[in-house]
Amino acid sequence: MGDGHGRQVSFTWTNGKTATDWMKRRVDSVEGKTIYSHRMSVVEPVFGNIGTNKRLSRFSLRGKHKVQGQWQMFCLVHNIEKLMRYGAVH
Repeated sequence: MGDGHGRQVSFTWTNGKTATDWMKRRVDSVEGKTIYSHRMSVVEPVFGNIGTNKRLSRFSLRGKHKVQGQWQMFCLVHNIEKLMRYGAVH
């Protein structure tokens, strides 16, 4: 241990391509570009808002059930603020 020779693992498909090559091909496809282009407009701003504006950089509770409750509370606050700013969805 500590000799600088860590174990490296690489997953390959039957054609010799790595999982990274496979994912690049999926993202670069026409369908992949369409799906990937929606990322910033769909989910990621929520994480940015909760992480930056609500200052949730780490959970203050322990245990999966309690962490889920804390996350749901932050999401609830995020959604209430959206309703307050934009009004009820019709």
